[in-house]
Amino acid sequence: MSKLFTPYNLSGLALKNRVVMAPMTRTRTMNEVPDEVVALYYAQRASAGLLITEGMPVSEEGRGYLYTPGIYNDEHVQGWRKVTQAVHAKGGRIFAQLWHVGRMSHVSLQPGHIAPVSAGTVQAVNTTVFALTES
Repeated sequence: MSKLFTPYNLSGLALKNRVVMAPMTRTRTMNEVPDEVVALYYAQRASAGLLITEGMPVSEEGRGYLYTPGIYNDEHVQGWRKVTQAVHAKGGRIFAQLWHVGRMSHVSLQPGHIAPVSAGTVQAVNTTVFALTES
């Protein structure tokens, strides 16, 4: 029998097998809050030993794409709590991929449509980058 389908202890977290579903940006959450469709999507994949969520923007400024569910307000957290409960109900484990796209964001995704800022002035493809300064 392959070790792939045997249980694994990940630093105290018991996984039923060694299969890991990698994160995928799905861009299917119209109001940026994970809903019952998102919960169903992840619950259907709970037979993997570990699921890693799609990228969750950690702030409004961290968004990189439309329709990605965030985790920067209470409504987002409640939505992800329902997703987590659905996965756990199927015996699965789930990790969050916390995400901030930094300079790769776009003006249209930024609060007030301001330009995204970066730690430096290295340009991103198709986006003008401005270094964040103290002034």
